[in-house]
Amino acid sequence: MNRIENEAQFQEQIGQDSYTIMKFDATWCPDCKNLDRFIGDIISENSDKSFFAVDSEQFETLAEKYDVRGIPSLLVFKNGEKLDHLHSKFAKTPAQIREYLSKLDTPSGDQ
Repeated sequence: MNRIENEAQFQEQIGQDSYTIMKFDATWCPDCKNLDRFIGDIISENSDKSFFAVDSEQFETLAEKYDVRGIPSLLVFKNGEKLDHLHSKFAKTPAQIREYLSKLDTPSGDQ
């Protein structure tokens, strides 16, 4: 998963006309490291979506702007708009994340 290096890159990626998943994390976070162990398979299964990692401490203003209160958090963007947010307590297992992402592919999830 590519890591966001600056706010301009973040804005460019969330502005895409497809789902962009931003994983907010931190280097010291054990749950983030656990998520990193299995997220690769999930990314492969969702090749129609773009995935990026955002260091919530390096980009504190973005974390605050998009209401990231816990990490890891997965935020879904499309056309520059935040559509959904999987908060940290629900982003701990592959099953939770797969279920969350599958909802994006249903008509009601396509906001």
